[in-house]
Amino acid sequence: MTRRRWRDSGTHHVGFFGILGSGNLGNDGSLEAVTNYLAKRHPDTRIGFFCMGPDRLARRYDAPARPLQWYEAHAGNATGARATLLKIIGKLLDPLRTLVWVRDKDVVIVPGMGVLEAALPLRPWAMPYSLLSLCLASKLTGTKVALVSVGANVISKPLTRWLVIRGARLADYRSYRDEHSRDALRQMGLDVSGDRVYPDLAFALPVPELPEPRDGAVGVGVMAYHGGNDDRDRADEIHRAYVATMTGFVLWLLAAGRPVRLLSGDKADTDVVDEILAAARARHPDLDPSRLIAEPLTNLHDVLRQLAAVQTVVATRYHNIVCALMLAKPIVAVGYSAKTEVTMAESGLAEFCHPAWEPDLDRLIAQFTDLERRAPELREGMAARSAASRVGVERQLAELSALLFTEHRHTEHRHTEGE
Repeated sequence: MTRRRWRDSGTHHVGFFGILGSGNLGNDGSLEAVTNYLAKRHPDTRIGFFCMGPDRLARRYDAPARPLQWYEAHAGNATGARATLLKIIGKLLDPLRTLVWVRDKDVVIVPGMGVLEAALPLRPWAMPYSLLSLCLASKLTGTKVALVSVGANVISKPLTRWLVIRGARLADYRSYRDEHSRDALRQMGLDVSGDRVYPDLAFALPVPELPEPRDGAVGVGVMAYHGGNDDRDRADEIHRAYVATMTGFVLWLLAAGRPVRLLSGDKADTDVVDEILAAARARHPDLDPSRLIAEPLTNLHDVLRQLAAVQTVVATRYHNIVCALMLAKPIVAVGYSAKTEVTMAESGLAEFCHPAWEPDLDRLIAQFTDLERRAPELREGMAARSAASRVGVERQLAELSALLFTEHRHTEHRHTEGE
């Protein structure tokens, strides 16, 4: 199919697709990194969204936004047979809705996110199906699709794997946030010889001025963790063990007189934060409120400001970890996937990874104690890595701009002159 001309001279129409605007701070931070770049380098760009939280993004960006899934927008409180019927209707309608949304875009960007991974529970008819629908629609309309600094892992479920690979293969541009993600796609049969690896997009966000952190303060990031895609039969058991360990760690810090700031990364984490707060107040009924702080977090800027006030960090959410690295705050990562291990290793912190699916309070305390002992020597290397990551993201965005905007525009100009 011949690529169509840009609709407005000098104007790009860019769509953003994915689990955006729904309360995941990391995903929205990745989106912000790209929109900031477009506003600076391509100020005439018109944007729109096909996402999980359209109302929120429409308000924030003053731009049109549509729900990614028909079912989520129309099912309300439906249950039982009615809910099942609505889901089937939605899955039949969503490809057509995607096609209608895509057809007036020049480029659709999937910014960051683990859209090619199943490290957390994932149904094949959720994001894998939506992503394949997007990429098929792009081929029918001539719209380019870019998967930018995305995460991936080797997927064991056959149908989920098939959908993910078919969707990724149809994308016009692919880059990954780590080498592990690119290798995962290679292992699943995708030709990645032309794909690049760049740091996570969040590294492009502005870093706040760093005040002197409160003496001895620790940031503890928690998550509504229930295991991975292959752990559904043990989900409750894994969740209980994880919450018990993180609660025990917070209680240990408080008993040692350490101020604590509780952090999250998604609205789904609220219950875990509340559970830890309740346990701490039950153990320490006269606790000074300034010793245990859990403030609302609405974006990664809030996370960065909270982390700026602490000396060291223990966290689970990937972008809590990234924010700590951006600020060169020594961290123990209670991680749930290989992406955490890769990112920590690149920052010289490989020995400070702790498995969220098999937590051990004594080992966590030992790792944290060792981290604090070595914190001064670790900070220097972390700061250098953070600076290099920022440069890497800037290079990635410039490459993306040249490929999807400049090159395409020149091609269309040459085609017009030849008519």
